[in-house]
Amino acid sequence: MELSCKSEYAILALLELATHYQKREPLQIRQIAAQQNIPDRYLEQLLATLRRGGLVKSQRGSKGGYFLTREPWKISLFDIFVCVEGLDKLQNCEDDSKSKTSASAVVEDIWEEARQAANLVLQKYTLLDLCEKRDSKKQLDIMYYI
Repeated sequence: MELSCKSEYAILALLELATHYQKREPLQIRQIAAQQNIPDRYLEQLLATLRRGGLVKSQRGSKGGYFLTREPWKISLFDIFVCVEGLDKLQNCEDDSKSKTSASAVVEDIWEEARQAANLVLQKYTLLDLCEKRDSKKQLDIMYYI
């Protein structure tokens, strides 16, 4: 199981929106892209996917941009992953072949257990959790020079 570039960019974009959630001001694509180092064109397509998935709203006009549809503590990483990658990436691929060996069945069972554990972790963490982890990491990274 790997984190795709698409999912990583989606999480980073939503993390930026979560950071500005309290201000209730929409962020423009170029602001999000600059802060998170995401290509503008790619981010535009990604935000359209997130909008269709109900995680962000867009506002038109000179003061337009994107903002979260829900509070950061109500959007889990699982929600983001399902929106961007689809539910089929999180479910077991059923293979109806009758020629499964007992060894392949065991491997499949273990892989399914790992997939379920990963889903539980993704459901456990929200955008707010990521904001808090990022902020505490920033505090640790601050170094004072004398």
